[in-house]
Amino acid sequence: MAKLTGIEIYKHLPKTNCGDCNFPTCMAFAMQVAAKKVGLEQCPHVSAEAKAALSEAQAPPMRTVTLGAGDRALKLGGETVLFRHEEKFHHPTVIAIRVRDALSESELVQRIEKINQLQFVRVGQLIGVNAIAVEQTTSDANKFAQAVKLAAEKTPLALVLSSPDPQALKAALDICAERRPLLCAATKENLKEFATLAKEFKSPLAVHAATLEELAELTQQIKALGVEDLVLYPEINGLADGLAKLTQLRRLALEKNFRAVGYPVMVSVTASDPFLETAYATTFVCKYASLVVMDGAERSQLLPILTVRQNIFTDPQVPNAVEAKLYKVGEPGPNSPVLVTTNFALTYFTVEGEVENSRVPAYIAVVDTGGLGVLNAYADDKLTAEAIVKSVKSYGIMDQVAHKKLVIPGLVAVLKGEIEDLGGWEVLVGPEEAAGIPAYLKNEWKA
Repeated sequence: MAKLTGIEIYKHLPKTNCGDCNFPTCMAFAMQVAAKKVGLEQCPHVSAEAKAALSEAQAPPMRTVTLGAGDRALKLGGETVLFRHEEKFHHPTVIAIRVRDALSESELVQRIEKINQLQFVRVGQLIGVNAIAVEQTTSDANKFAQAVKLAAEKTPLALVLSSPDPQALKAALDICAERRPLLCAATKENLKEFATLAKEFKSPLAVHAATLEELAELTQQIKALGVEDLVLYPEINGLADGLAKLTQLRRLALEKNFRAVGYPVMVSVTASDPFLETAYATTFVCKYASLVVMDGAERSQLLPILTVRQNIFTDPQVPNAVEAKLYKVGEPGPNSPVLVTTNFALTYFTVEGEVENSRVPAYIAVVDTGGLGVLNAYADDKLTAEAIVKSVKSYGIMDQVAHKKLVIPGLVAVLKGEIEDLGGWEVLVGPEEAAGIPAYLKNEWKA
């Protein structure tokens, strides 16, 4: 958010010190507004002109644009920081896979269904592709409209419609306007026609230009035509050029509060080498694309990109934790092992996955460590013998198994003796790395 000082706000107030805002003076009220402790509307005497001026000044430096509708609506932009550790990134990059209208109907259906399957579960969260970008590569507007119709029927994902022809886009919008697709892309040659379509169908509009200066000029012209929901689409020549332009745009929007580029940014990634395409897309997820359109639709390509996105768009000040409780993997019985781990989500789901891979039913006793992993929790005195014994006893699991054995992570083998003294159980030291769990359970575990 653009930060206004108390003095700047005070200049727009009536300066009567009437007290109707429940503060003794207009200056005191202005200071509270600047600190975001009260809203400007608490003063009943602020003029309409003052409200408009302060509202514009306090508007977010980057507009939030909605792509799609209903439960599948996606938020683009609205970011407030350059670096994640300063606060957090708010709206995860939308990943869209390209389909071209030159494909036959059966090829289109096959590709769309393949894209629909690009969903994964990682550390207990569903991650996946968010959108399909239908691109016109033929000169046949009807063929493009048919491709859009198929996509609208065959996928619940958000849609990006890419065509240089306003008439072809209008025909496509007649089919799927309720899905609120992104129109791609307005240029200096067609901006009036594209702006008219975006305004008529209430769709967000991508704006394409070769230079950042031209991009800023176009956004102002389109905004003057009544279209507010814009997505910047700079021309990119290689990874270095793209990284430089996206960084410049983010800095101009957030540091300089340059409203003409205060919009989310999209990039289109193409590369003959699938590994290179994945590397490009991953880079732009990190810096600073709100939408990445790509060709690759293989699971091996998408999982690394989605994993990076999942990691980047988490709050670094809030640990990613699971509930501390007793979990069952498979159908464990009285002779099944009892393993201990922390409630850091990545640790827990890694351990759970390796236990599943072993095909040995087991119990996992999760200790509340504030979302820290094994070593960090041990160093912070949150994974102690007392904490482990207290948690295991509260779950009552040692009364359910016949062996009275507890498997602790190898990284905290030093706690073995103390846990045995406090709990009265036999403590076994498991592998240091989760990858060693399957072999341990198959070859070393004995009830």
